[in-house]
Amino acid sequence: MSNRFENVKKNFGFGCMRLPMNGEEVDQQEFTRMVDTFLEAGFNYFDTARGYLKGKSETAIRECLVKRYPRESFILTDKLTEPYFETEEDIRPFFESQLEACGVSYFDFYLMHAQNAENYKKFQKCHAYETAQRLKEEGKVRHVGISFHDSAEVLDRILTDHPELEVVQLQFNYADYLDEEVQSKACYDVCRKHGKPVIVMEPVKGGKLIRLPKKAQDTLDALHGGTNASYAIRFAASFDNVMMVLSGMSDMEQMNDNLSFMTRFQPLTPEEQDAVKTAAEIFNAQKMISCTTCRYCTDGCPKQIPIPEIFNCVNDKIQYENEKSKEDYQTITKEKGKASACIQCGKCEKACPQHLQIRQLLKDAAQMFE
Repeated sequence: MSNRFENVKKNFGFGCMRLPMNGEEVDQQEFTRMVDTFLEAGFNYFDTARGYLKGKSETAIRECLVKRYPRESFILTDKLTEPYFETEEDIRPFFESQLEACGVSYFDFYLMHAQNAENYKKFQKCHAYETAQRLKEEGKVRHVGISFHDSAEVLDRILTDHPELEVVQLQFNYADYLDEEVQSKACYDVCRKHGKPVIVMEPVKGGKLIRLPKKAQDTLDALHGGTNASYAIRFAASFDNVMMVLSGMSDMEQMNDNLSFMTRFQPLTPEEQDAVKTAAEIFNAQKMISCTTCRYCTDGCPKQIPIPEIFNCVNDKIQYENEKSKEDYQTITKEKGKASACIQCGKCEKACPQHLQIRQLLKDAAQMFE
């Protein structure tokens, strides 16, 4: 894999979906410090998309990375996302707007974003894959791939239809590894079958694997080793066919922690593998809402319901039997829509890569907290 993508340094990437923020704006001073630290440590892979932070991720990359470093010194990945085009003719202007937003003349990787059985039909109808290949032929894209959220069966179909694809970005972590819905292992096996390297997203499950149930935490603490993030990210990076693990770092503390164990990466030991397997069993037994706080659900919500934050309150209640979760719920919904404000339009469910039944979960949250 290193020969296939010779300009990619190491196996750890900066996912730019959860950047440091000052209110609604990216904290460019902090992000700049993080970019510098990341590059100085010998890493060079950055991942973004138009929907990340409502377009502010792309422009922050332009200001904090692209304007400050030679283009050949970093790898930049962007994505074609379903809500931003309706016809084949829409794709190229959208792509050009992404180049402009990022301040570059080409992307190293361009991914068909969040592919699943439903939106794949639209990508096919609009010849999105073929358009991406033409952009590659023109030198505006170096490599074409997909990011994926669906069953192994659907992934197999897409890779069979499009053998020209070079990489697959998967949600892959120790909690989802054997999960029947996410199918991390099964999807990974499909990628191996088709000879496609894997880029890992959500290695800490949107932060869920940082705050673990006590028994799971005790299991990892007994190793007398690293942080929760270290076990989660190293778990994903330990697989042979994984070329890159992305981490959505939002402050220097997270950056420094991640670099402390990925600069000189070591795969999990057998003892650590056993520990994370036990932690996964304990974590999954709680039956929490599998929200990764990607925020795709909130962009089109007509009632401005803070869905991820509400689900965090529900999970806190389940995980810790936390009475404070009701107070937290009242705080986060004070100036935004409560769970009961949902009008059942379904826009959130269409956007959710986890395929959550958000409307019903909001009803449950309203019953729990209101």
